[in-house]
Order: sequence, then structure tokens, then C-alpha cells
Amino acid sequence: RAKDLKTRLGILLHKPEEGHRIGTSGKLQLGSRRRDSSREVLEWRESFDQLLKSKSGVTAFHTFLKTEFSEENLDFWLACEDFKKTRSKTKLASKANRIFEEFVQSEAPREVNIDHETREITRKNLSGATSACFNEAQAKTRTLMEKDSYPRFLKSASYQDMTKQA
Repeated sequence: RAKDLKTRLGILLHKPEEGHRIGTSGKLQLGSRRRDSSREVLEWRESFDQLLKSKSGVTAFHTFLKTEFSEENLDFWLACEDFKKTRSKTKLASKANRIFEEFVQSEAPREVNIDHETREITRKNLSGATSACFNEAQAKTRTLMEKDSYPRFLKSASYQDMTKQA
């Protein structure tokens, strides 16, 4: 029970600079950003995009995905977002290979669930790595999270607890 509570509270507590702290009762207390944080938590249910735009939303969703052993989907999506910001051609190629080896290739350590065709298209895109070489695989992974994991997140006890506090 205590471990479960710690996991749920850890979602919002990982960044103390955002005004969150644990009170003596052990319950989450929102500091000066209470209204902003409350509104943000409630906005996550409006759309998957709202969740992904929020740093604390991504953290909460990531924590939830860990409980389902499927955080590699979000980690891949985030790695692709970071990859798109890379400007150096040399770094672009090395990052592309690292992302492919970690998430995309068959039997990758953190393999994402994409079809064979998308995997092959992505493999071919690596030969001339551009910031768009993972677009199709990233889109498929995003759709999978939006249609599958996101609705379960909204129904999860941890998100329900956050909305009650909001």
C-alpha cells in the first residue's frame, strides 16, 4: 500500500521546483502553482496532445506505462522528438543508428510494436538519415499509445486520484 502511494505521488513530486511537496500527513499538497497544476491535470483528458505538451503529463504517463511494461513506446516517441532537433549531420546519423538499434530493429532491447513494413521503411531511411527518417514509425507508435495506452491511463487509479486532488 505504501509503495503504491509512493508511486502515485512520485508522478507529481519528482520536480520540487514546481511547488509540490509532501505534508506531514503523507498526502500530496500543491504549492503556489495549485491552480495551474490542477487545470493542467484536468486538461490531460481533453486530448492526447494536451498530455504530450505537458512535462508533468509526460512524466505521469511514463510512470503509468512503466506499470504496464510498455514505456518503450513513449521513450521512442520522445527520442524521435529529440532527434528532430539535431542539426549536425554527423550527430544525426549516429543518433539515428542508436535509436534504430534500441527501439526499431527486430529483437531490439526496447523494441516498439510496429509492423514489418514500417520497420523496413525506417531501416532504408537510415542510409540517408534526415530528421524525418523515423516519422512513420513514430506516427505508428503515437497512434498505438493514443488509441490503447492513453484511454487506460485516463481510467487508471493514479490519474483518477490526481483529478480528485485537482
